[in-house]
Amino acid sequence: MWMISGQNQSWVSEFILLGFSSDPTTNSILFIVFLLIYLSSVMGNGLIILLICLDSHLHTPMYFFLCILAMLDMGCVTTTMPQMLVHLLAHSQSISYAGCWLQMYVFGGLVTTECTLFVVMAYDRYVAICYPLHYTVILNWGLCIRLTAGSLVCGFLSALLHTFFTMSLPYCGPNRVNHYFCEGPAVRNLACMDTHLIEMVDLVLSVFMSLIPISLIVTSYIHIAKAILKIKSTQARCKAFSTCTSHLTVVSFFYGPASYIYMRPNSSYSPERDKQVSLFYNAFTALLNPVVYSLRNKDIKRAFLKAMGHGRMN
Repeated sequence: MWMISGQNQSWVSEFILLGFSSDPTTNSILFIVFLLIYLSSVMGNGLIILLICLDSHLHTPMYFFLCILAMLDMGCVTTTMPQMLVHLLAHSQSISYAGCWLQMYVFGGLVTTECTLFVVMAYDRYVAICYPLHYTVILNWGLCIRLTAGSLVCGFLSALLHTFFTMSLPYCGPNRVNHYFCEGPAVRNLACMDTHLIEMVDLVLSVFMSLIPISLIVTSYIHIAKAILKIKSTQARCKAFSTCTSHLTVVSFFYGPASYIYMRPNSSYSPERDKQVSLFYNAFTALLNPVVYSLRNKDIKRAFLKAMGHGRMN
């Protein structure tokens, strides 16, 4: 459990993830519930990816970005939930220091990439509605790939800074993390030194990766709303609004809980509440995204029915 440094100071070599309950019966019930949520999230997002890849009518920038979002959602839940499921049934809830470092970095990278991707998706809707005749010229495949790559670089670079600052703190005991995975604020709470400076650095990173994207999304939709209101046809106006509602719904589900976790001061840290909020923007958002996009999207429904039709014919 302990690793001794050269200066006669003890450093933790592993963390204990306390999870949601210590009661075996409760954990068994939670295992079934979370297993269903995880499998539904993976299958739902996997289906979105499969339909977009198979149907040539969905080979557009909007669905390309939706495919990337589905991949990120699958990555987020797979980074945290399988380990949580194992811990719900196992006697040991430990995770190595290196494992905690890696989990924090990968999860943070995926989540922060989503933050940036939502801005890209808002820009996609802005170009589609405000400049419909130039949509495919402006958002060509080269730009789509560069925007996606830029989102990944920004996300994982920001996560690297967040993880480095958090895990470079001295952890000399205790090592019991009151969470179901290694999330930065929960781990940082165990540091055996004043974390005020690190919190300030983390807050700056969070503001940069949360408030700026939110501001850009709001600005995009202000321009979109102005353009839609100029449309004379009521049917065309409703169709334009409907293409944006799914994105706005998903953004609201994601940004609210994520901003709360990473932008509130450490003094307001509440382990039980934070676990619930993290579970929502991690697991439930990944579960709801395919539902939101498939229920409100005729193209996805058409692609699904087409795929099912081909399956019956074969």
